[in-house]
Amino acid sequence: MRIWSVLVLGLGGAAILLSLGSWQLRRLAWKEDLLARIETRIAAAPVALPRAPDPERDRYLAVSAEGHFTGAPLRVQSARDGQGAGWRIVQRFDTAGRRIMVDRGFVPQGAEIPEGGAGRVTGNLLWPDEVDAMTPRPDLEDRLFYGRDVSGMADVLATEPVLLVRRDGAGGGGVLRAAPVGTGGIRNDHKEYAVTWFALAAVWLVMTAYLFYRMRKQEKGETS
Repeated sequence: MRIWSVLVLGLGGAAILLSLGSWQLRRLAWKEDLLARIETRIAAAPVALPRAPDPERDRYLAVSAEGHFTGAPLRVQSARDGQGAGWRIVQRFDTAGRRIMVDRGFVPQGAEIPEGGAGRVTGNLLWPDEVDAMTPRPDLEDRLFYGRDVSGMADVLATEPVLLVRRDGAGGGGVLRAAPVGTGGIRNDHKEYAVTWFALAAVWLVMTAYLFYRMRKQEKGETS
């Protein structure tokens, strides 16, 4: 009786592991579709800034706005491949009687921040999820943030809690380079998880088969 219990346990465990792998494949298809839709929205023709942007409805929306940069910018600690550590530059942008924030791009540490000027800015709306309980509090005296906290930066700059991440247009110049919105930072590990679950299922089945074989062999030895 014990030998059949081992077989049932082995097959049941393998079935659970296979179902987890299949679930990860379904999640993979969902995530790839989501990323494709986000990329399509990022690259879409820009529209006018919505009257009341919504963090869920308007996330990644391509927007174009005419105006001018005002006030001292904020620095957000960041880094870029090939350029090392530096800052994202976030500054108030006055447009059509409104004040929003524009993420102008990235400058390396020690580089001079160029003037923002005036003109048309094209980019994407974003409400980044970069701040949590472990993030250091901003150094307001030095106008330095350690993550793009939209509401916190808006309080300091006296703007709407709206962040337009610049793709091109006004606000560049010098060593400042646009750091546009993309999907590269969105995790998509479902394929790796699926492979892991399927590999565990295979190992589980091999171990079950081996144990079943050994127990059958012992059982035959005892009854012979």
